[in-house]
Amino acid sequence: MKILQTRQQQGAVLIIALVMLLALTLLAVSSMHGVILETRTTTAHVANTQLMHLVDAALREGELRLYGSEHLRDKLEPDLQRNCVKANRLNTDGQHRPCLLAKMSSAQLQSFFSDPLGFWQHNHAYTQLYNARTGRATQAAGANTVVAWMPYRGLDPQPAHYVVPQHQQYAYWNSYLLNSSAQGQQVNNPEYGAALEGQGTFYYLVTAQAEDRLAAQSTVAVIHLGLNE
Repeated sequence: MKILQTRQQQGAVLIIALVMLLALTLLAVSSMHGVILETRTTTAHVANTQLMHLVDAALREGELRLYGSEHLRDKLEPDLQRNCVKANRLNTDGQHRPCLLAKMSSAQLQSFFSDPLGFWQHNHAYTQLYNARTGRATQAAGANTVVAWMPYRGLDPQPAHYVVPQHQQYAYWNSYLLNSSAQGQQVNNPEYGAALEGQGTFYYLVTAQAEDRLAAQSTVAVIHLGLNE
């Protein structure tokens, strides 16, 4: 009788040990899943932060190109064939030419403002003006290809000092003259004929994006002294 009781106790201990082992295994697996999820979340956050820094830097180049007294005509009238091509690089004299997007209708501008990345997939009548309409297409385009997104090179005009992409992540930018209508120009530049001469305050929408995934916009007010200055 005592022998039987001892065997029953040993069997119960084995079952309890197996149950505890199973519980520990489940806890370990659950903990591993938590660590993996946290690692993925942290990696995604770091990647998004890097892209946001890239976008912000590209905005600065887009804004920089709007300043200066030279090339004023290029800052008032879109010239896609000359200015929205990859060959349009920063000038060592500090006088740069922006890539001004072609004039949009009110509906197109609202669409672009609401979704600057998706805009190029849905407004075909307008987007056909550009041979490359995404960042990836710009990256593969030739020097004289008309692009919707100019590649971000940094603020140093020396080619040797251009920004080197980290982890193969690229950023792009473009700009748009907001108050291009006669009525809008008259409100901001009330002096008769001032707007026509490129004199007064002009507003631009600068848009930047990284990897066709993340975009940001800024509005810039620039005072021009006129085409005759």
